Amino acid sequence: MKVLVNGEIINRSEAKVDIEDRGYQFGDGVYEVVNIYEGIPFTLKEHIARLYRSANEIGIQLSEQPEQLCNRLMELIEANNMTNGGLYLQISRGVSNRSHHYDQTLTPQLVAYPLPFKNVSDAQAKGVEAITAEDLRWLRCDIKSLNLLYNIMVKQKASEAGAFESILIRDGIVTEGSSSNIFIIKDGILLTHPANNLILNGITRTKLLEIMDANGWDYKIQPFQKEDLMKADEVFLTSTTSEVMPIIKVDGVTFSQAKPGPFTRKFQTAFREVVKAETKTTTEKA
Repeated sequence: MKVLVNGEIINRSEAKVDIEDRGYQFGDGVYEVVNIYEGIPFTLKEHIARLYRSANEIGIQLSEQPEQLCNRLMELIEANNMTNGGLYLQISRGVSNRSHHYDQTLTPQLVAYPLPFKNVSDAQAKGVEAITAEDLRWLRCDIKSLNLLYNIMVKQKASEAGAFESILIRDGIVTEGSSSNIFIIKDGILLTHPANNLILNGITRTKLLEIMDANGWDYKIQPFQKEDLMKADEVFLTSTTSEVMPIIKVDGVTFSQAKPGPFTRKFQTAFREVVKAETKTTTEKA
C-alpha cells in the first residue's frame, strides 16, 4: 500500500507519526473520507472544500492549495491502482512539546491512505436498525474534527444492541447519527435537520438535496422531534460510505413494514444514477 505523508507518496511501512503530534495527543486536527468509484473520487472537490473549512475553523492554515491537494490524492489513487474503495485524509496541527496552547507557526501534518471497499448493497436492500441516544457532544459539530470519542461511544452502544447506528437526540430534537445524517419522510415530505453547528453538513446529504431540487421533490430543512421520528412513514440515513441507507427499525419501532419504503428506494436510485453520471463524466474528461 502507498500512502501520502506531507506531500510525499511512500510505502505504508515507512509512514510514521511523531509521539508529540497534536493529532495523536489531543485530537487536534480534522479529517475527511472520500469514496472511490471505478477509480474516480466522488465529490472530491466538495470533500476538500469541507476539509479546508474545518481546518480554518480551528485555526490550521494550509500552505497547499485545494487543487494541489486534489492532484496529489489522484496520484495516490493511481499509485495504489484503486478501483473501488475510499481515501482517508487527516490533517493535524503539527508536532510540538505537549502543551494545551500551541505555537501558531507549527507545520500541519497531512496523512492520506486507501480504505478497502465497503459493500453495503445488502444492507441498502434490506434496511438497517438504529437506536436513539442523548447527544452529549460539543456545540461545534459542523467541524469534522478528530475528536470523535462520544461518537465512538454511541456507535459502540448501537453495535452491542445489534443495530447499525445511534440516532442522536439533543433537547428532544433529532440532530444526526453518530456517523451519518438522518432523514424522515412523513406524508410524502422529506425532513432533515438544518446544517448549523449542531450537525456535520454531510457531502452525501448535500448531494441528495441537490438531487431533490433537480427533480422538484418536496423537502423541508427544519428541526424535528424524537416523536416525529418515531411516527415517521420512512427513515433513512446518509453518509459517504453508506450512501442512502434505509432504517427500518428504531428502538424496536418498525417503519414501512420492516423494509425500505418507496421514497427511500427512489432516493437510492437517484443517488446511484448521479454517481454513475458524474464518475463517467470525469473519466471521459480524463
